[in-house]
Amino acid sequence: MSQLDTEHSVDLFVIGGGINGCGIARDAVGRGFSVELAEMNDLASATSSASTKLFHGGLRYLEYWEVRLVREALIERETLLKAMPHISWPMRFVLPYHKDMRFEGDTPTSKLLNVFMPWMKGRRPAWLIRLGLFMYDNLGGRQILKGTTAVDLTNTPEGAPLHDKFEKAYEYSDCWIEDSRLVVLNARDAQARGARINTRTKVVSAEQVDGMWQVTLEPKDGGRQRVVHAKMLVNAGGPWVENVIRNTVRINSSEGVRLVRGSHIVTPKLYDHDKCYFFQGEDGRIIFTIPYETDFTLIGTTDADHEHVSEKPVCTPEEQDYLVRFASKYLKKQITTDDIVWTYSGVRPLYNDGASSATAATRDYVLKVDTSAGAPVLNVFGGKITTYRRLAESALEKIQPYFANDAKPWTAGVALPGGDFPVDGVAALKQELQDRYGFLTQRWADRLVKAYGREAFDVLGDAQTAADLGRDFGATLTEREAKWLIDKEFARTADDIIWRRSKLGLRLDADELNTLEAWMVETTATPADNTTAATGA
Repeated sequence: MSQLDTEHSVDLFVIGGGINGCGIARDAVGRGFSVELAEMNDLASATSSASTKLFHGGLRYLEYWEVRLVREALIERETLLKAMPHISWPMRFVLPYHKDMRFEGDTPTSKLLNVFMPWMKGRRPAWLIRLGLFMYDNLGGRQILKGTTAVDLTNTPEGAPLHDKFEKAYEYSDCWIEDSRLVVLNARDAQARGARINTRTKVVSAEQVDGMWQVTLEPKDGGRQRVVHAKMLVNAGGPWVENVIRNTVRINSSEGVRLVRGSHIVTPKLYDHDKCYFFQGEDGRIIFTIPYETDFTLIGTTDADHEHVSEKPVCTPEEQDYLVRFASKYLKKQITTDDIVWTYSGVRPLYNDGASSATAATRDYVLKVDTSAGAPVLNVFGGKITTYRRLAESALEKIQPYFANDAKPWTAGVALPGGDFPVDGVAALKQELQDRYGFLTQRWADRLVKAYGREAFDVLGDAQTAADLGRDFGATLTEREAKWLIDKEFARTADDIIWRRSKLGLRLDADELNTLEAWMVETTATPADNTTAATGA
């Protein structure tokens, strides 16, 4: 112990700075628990920044009869939308229909129809799609989002990008979400309420000593190890949850995860309207094409088993070929892998329920408390970004019996930083921002509002001209904004800023990126700054 700094005790120590870890930390500290969290890399550096970026109920999960999961997610869409209208907004999805659409062979619905309607030979009948969309519209008590409508694809903007054989479609609602910003804002709100957030800090070990967890932390910059004592651990390690169980906490458990890789590609803008497409393949799989960052289209996702957590997920050439071929079966504009400007891939840590395929594995979350070591640890398996807040509430239901704390759920409808304005108030807020800062272009103001909401005024401060914002790194990223991201949002590297706090990496050229990287190294090199990095303060 002479080589360690022994620190304070907390009620809860959370391992993992993805959406589940940060969501649980925020909920817990808001109920009066003392909370500390450690993330070995940047916040949202793994699965939580590699989603399809949707708050959605999961229309296809109805075919697996996961009605509870879908209902919970549908209810959450609007709850979340009200709390973060700057980083989440409604989107309309167009589902073209044709007679060759098929189920995946191992869904409960397909098996049932094969028994009672064998002549369909696995095809999805139109009446079943309409029934699914009726359930999708009504399971969640929809108030803000529009319901399903039928769309004639002949001579309409929705039909223009598609092959002529597609004549009809159904249009329904879901929501967009800036996934990695969601994580950061949850971490910021948790910190503001009293939690300690440690980024780039590895949990080296966690040992049970006299009924408490002794958690040893090591900053990745080579700083001094320290120890935190905790009454309970929350293992929200995402893809590493099983590794934490086996190697960090070292408890025997039969629970495990199924690692499923989901890959996406980004191309230049493929069509002019602002709606998404839900494409169904002849193999039963589905993909989305989504308007992305104004000038691009996002296409995904795949489902493939991922062998080991130590293997960095990448969008393989085979997955790229699959996605462009899939989209090209619908789109008149034939795309190739040469059109791809960026790819990303993430690993979903799904609860290992023994499903026959990666696609069939449950997207529901499973929470297990283990007391075999003496002190309790809550292991978090699976989950969807849409249900992160409900997962956190369920986690607190598991946690509270171990404490004299019966505080009630509180996060529903409570705005995240910058989100304290109406769902339909984005245009008004953007105009207010431009009236205050006359040098902002429409696109610049739109980006700031959709990243920071009302906090955009705090980011720009007392600036009277663009020059007052300091160095221009390109693509409207200024020195003042970059400093805000370092001081307020835990950013430590250029990648943190251009790929997780924003997607400006799609727009910066090599020279601009080199300039930003050099500035980041210089700015974050001071001793005081290293302390900030270690504590999240």
